[in-house]
Amino acid sequence: MTPLLSVRDLRVGFGRDPKANEVVKGVSFDVMAGQTLAIVGESGSGKSVTALSINRLVDFGGGRITGGSIVLQRADGTSMDITQAEEKALRGIRGSGIGMIFQEPMTSLNPVHTVGAQIEEAFALNRGLSGGAARQAALDVLDRVRIPDAKSRLGYYPHQLSGGMRQRVMIAMVLASSPRLLIADEPTTALDVTVQAQIMALLAELRAETGMSMIFITHDIGLVAGIADTIMVMQQGVAVEQNDTDAVLDNPQHDYTRHLLKAVPHFNAGKAVRSDGKRAAAGEPIVTVKDLVVRFPVSAGLFRAKAAIHAVDGVDFDLLAGETLAVVGESGSGKSTTARAILGLAERQRGDIVTAKGRSRRPIQMVFQDPFASLNPRLNVEALLAEPAIANGQRKDAALVARMGFLLDRVGLSADMLDRYPHQFSGGQRQRLCIARALMLNPDVVVLDEAVSALDVSVQAKVLDLLVDLQREFGLAYLFISHDMAVVERIAHRIAVMFAGQIVEIGEASAVLSTPQHSYTQRLIAAVPAVERRNQHFAVDVTQVPSLVRQVGYEPPAARWREAGADHRVRIEDGA
Repeated sequence: MTPLLSVRDLRVGFGRDPKANEVVKGVSFDVMAGQTLAIVGESGSGKSVTALSINRLVDFGGGRITGGSIVLQRADGTSMDITQAEEKALRGIRGSGIGMIFQEPMTSLNPVHTVGAQIEEAFALNRGLSGGAARQAALDVLDRVRIPDAKSRLGYYPHQLSGGMRQRVMIAMVLASSPRLLIADEPTTALDVTVQAQIMALLAELRAETGMSMIFITHDIGLVAGIADTIMVMQQGVAVEQNDTDAVLDNPQHDYTRHLLKAVPHFNAGKAVRSDGKRAAAGEPIVTVKDLVVRFPVSAGLFRAKAAIHAVDGVDFDLLAGETLAVVGESGSGKSTTARAILGLAERQRGDIVTAKGRSRRPIQMVFQDPFASLNPRLNVEALLAEPAIANGQRKDAALVARMGFLLDRVGLSADMLDRYPHQFSGGQRQRLCIARALMLNPDVVVLDEAVSALDVSVQAKVLDLLVDLQREFGLAYLFISHDMAVVERIAHRIAVMFAGQIVEIGEASAVLSTPQHSYTQRLIAAVPAVERRNQHFAVDVTQVPSLVRQVGYEPPAARWREAGADHRVRIEDGA
């Protein structure tokens, strides 16, 4: 059979002399009709550049194809060598011929237009729909990617949606094009496991319905194990291994493939939790959160609110010294808003946040998901590390510089890096800098909001080990926000599961992961992708997430709880 896409000896370079600066070095592969190829590798391996070259988007990023061919079979039976095509012809295949889902949705969506207008535009361009038909199609596709309150979300702007919801909007726009070949570049990185499973199910359903082919770019081998027909592993611009999925996973031949498989955190249903996780019988919590409520008004006009988004509704938990409480849940469940309220970055309408009495006032610090966006590119490391201390009233003296060197050493960097700038570090090193900066004020509590989700699996493993070591050394308490259950299992002592702004289950990590009691927790754990679950196929779930938009003055009924074991509580579900 003739491949839908045939790539031969592809070479791509950057700069004034692209042939001398090649980042893709002779890659070859075929994609058959209806087949999914997974391209796996760490940052800098060339996988995304390979993907961008297929529809020549690499041209707009300073890249040039310096050799090889990319032959696409078009719907009319003719073939096109994309490397030789003119821009007018390329515009004809982008979208309907080759669709693309990017990793970072915020930079892909227009911030000055509503998401509804942007999806309607995709339907207008690719299917000729307009007016009410385009709006209804936009509503249907938002429902299909499981966005709650889809009708009202059509009027939202990108900044009003969470990262996961923005990514689902991007996927909805691509679905409007019904492409013959879909290139998905880390499309589920920002999504929680349940929505991730649903998106994978949607993509599999579309492939079955339309015969669409896919190229799936990822660092998560467990994710593609259940959907990919073949896997190509890339390292430093070269395809080091390429074979059927089962052959690569069960009998990897290259050392780098074996390294990747070993670094991927495997989910073991609570059997791999930390052994130091037993709570002390006595000891006052460092932080106690009681009946935390955060609501955002939905405007009905000037100075008048017609409703409110109940982002966080009656959240309770406490945190001990040296303990990690992981907060997990879907995008939009309220876990990040909870963290921001604790830090004072989001205004709370009700609730108490109490710190332990008798301790010196030591601040709560935060490490964000994107290390590059967290660091001022104009400041060197010395200025970045000094910034929180100076803001706290300290002087930049020899003692402060000595602490910088001490903390850099603790996070695996060196004091001679103080004069470097953020762009001179890798992603993993930048996140280590963010961790060192968070420790400058010697905090009791560090909030980690998806702090390792943007990192490659091997770098992620090293950062997790670093966090555990720092916790033991400094007695830190972590509030660890994540959608990755395999990562949570590796670092958490206790887990709080959030759903629709409320905690529905909380307890020891081993108990929550091995014997989940709430139906939502069960769905969450069942959706975790893993190499061992490669034959598990997900059906598209049409269950709607409850609306968080309530009329002004509405108060939810009081929560009812039951004990599921020692330090394990479950919210009683409606109708139970």
